[in-house]
Amino acid sequence: MIRRLASCIREFKKQTILAPIFITLETLLECFLPFVMSKLIDGMTEEGVSAVIKYGSMLVIIAMCSLFCGTMSARLAATAGGGFARNIRQDLFFKIQTFSFADIDRFSSNSLVTRLTSDVSSIQNAFQMIIRIALRAPLMIVFSIIMTVSVSPRMSLIFICMVPVLTVIFIFAHKWIIPYFDRIFKRYDAMNESVQENVSGIRVVKSFVREEYEQKKFEKTSAQVAADFRKVDRIIGIPITNFSIYLAMFLVDYIGARLIISSGGSELSTGNLSSLISYGVQILSSVIMVTMIFVMLYMAQEAGRRITEVLDHEPSITSPENGISEIKDGSVDFEGVSFKYKETSKLNALENVDLHIPSGYTVGIIGGTGSSKTTLIQLISRLYDVTEGSVKVGGVDVREYDLSSLRDSVAVVLQKNVLFSGSISDNIRWGDMDATDEEVRHACELAQADEFIRQLPGGYDYHIEQGGTNVSGGQKQRLCIARALLKKPKVLIMDDSTSAVDTRTDALIQASFAKEIPDTTKIIIAQRISSVEHADMIIVMDNGRIVEKGSHEELMELGGIYREVYDSQMKGKEE
Repeated sequence: MIRRLASCIREFKKQTILAPIFITLETLLECFLPFVMSKLIDGMTEEGVSAVIKYGSMLVIIAMCSLFCGTMSARLAATAGGGFARNIRQDLFFKIQTFSFADIDRFSSNSLVTRLTSDVSSIQNAFQMIIRIALRAPLMIVFSIIMTVSVSPRMSLIFICMVPVLTVIFIFAHKWIIPYFDRIFKRYDAMNESVQENVSGIRVVKSFVREEYEQKKFEKTSAQVAADFRKVDRIIGIPITNFSIYLAMFLVDYIGARLIISSGGSELSTGNLSSLISYGVQILSSVIMVTMIFVMLYMAQEAGRRITEVLDHEPSITSPENGISEIKDGSVDFEGVSFKYKETSKLNALENVDLHIPSGYTVGIIGGTGSSKTTLIQLISRLYDVTEGSVKVGGVDVREYDLSSLRDSVAVVLQKNVLFSGSISDNIRWGDMDATDEEVRHACELAQADEFIRQLPGGYDYHIEQGGTNVSGGQKQRLCIARALLKKPKVLIMDDSTSAVDTRTDALIQASFAKEIPDTTKIIIAQRISSVEHADMIIVMDNGRIVEKGSHEELMELGGIYREVYDSQMKGKEE
């Protein structure tokens, strides 16, 4: 894990190396300050003003050098930490882009968002702490103990004995808090999931007046996280720690004062006692800091594990080496296809599907909810891979194609339409970034979107809010269809993507397809019979199987499920 994360330092290696060097120099200089101060205190009684000038100048110089080293280490650590976090986020984001739908399902989108945000922040804080405080605290303990030994070997025994006692206390405390942090990370995911669901479904929440319910649900999760952190704080700040520190300082003051009085300053001077107190504060505060470092590092360890889990995950769908980039035509063949979303699933989502779609055909697919219509078409562009059998486009198994080439030739208008923040033109050009304004306009005309776009303020420059919240459902669907058409695909798949438009507009879209893109294979999933009745082939699906197949007339004569759906929809219109 450490090696994998360290590879993300990359161009910030120089800053990562220099920051610890400067912090080491700063720590050394800080350890000299109490020593020089003790010389100043003792020298004032013997040398007078000359000691003040001599040692005061030394203190100023050492303090300025320490300040310079501290400032440089802080700047270098901040630069290295920020760049390190940027590289991790970039690597994570790029890795997620290679994931298939199955990979996204495995991690869940909420967990991936948490890893990209709070987990990376934890790693960044820990990294900056490692190259600064995590190095500074142990060095301060070591250097300060060395200085106390040089000042008074007898008095240094107080600190030498106290450090292992505090270390043992903190080791036991560390073991107690581990289970709490494991629980905190899981609850963070749950809290993020609650927020994401609430924000994305805010219209539903408000329409059902469920704000209070959502608030209570969030408050409960948030309170649980806060309670766990309070328990961690109580464990870290156990009273015995403060007692040990105050006891050490009391012993230094008491024993030191007695030594000064009994020896008349020959064994321990007033200046030496002052420096010992300063070193004691440095040692004991550094021990406490080491404890906090352990806590932060444990949090970072769990965050690092979650991040490397994503970085090291091999996508379940990848382009083959030297994959085929040329797709002959838009013919689609399913040969003995069975599919299930998870290997552990007992039932297949698709079962023994055999289907041949000639290039240029228009195919309609209907079926009840859960009949696996969407699952079927997702296999064509290799959003998932088949469990058994093969799917062919242009006579070649889709697993032999270069993924980019395959998906460029198969345009999918998914059931859940997504628009991104930006102008209408920017959104349409997702289909072809090099398309001219005329090509964008023509695609919108085919999708019956040009008319309403011209009526918007700014026309094609009209700004779309994130998720397309400032356009209607029907307008959003038509923009997504236009975006897919701009790809000039060999296969166009529409997954119930005209459900929010009226029947007249739907008919106009179908007519424009037949006239303008006759050579493109069109696969249309729909709930309305009117959207598919003019198709060359209509497929009826039920429980992951193709139960009926043929033209509108053939299926009407068959008198099966298709006829029942047709009669029920026509009856509704007549009434």
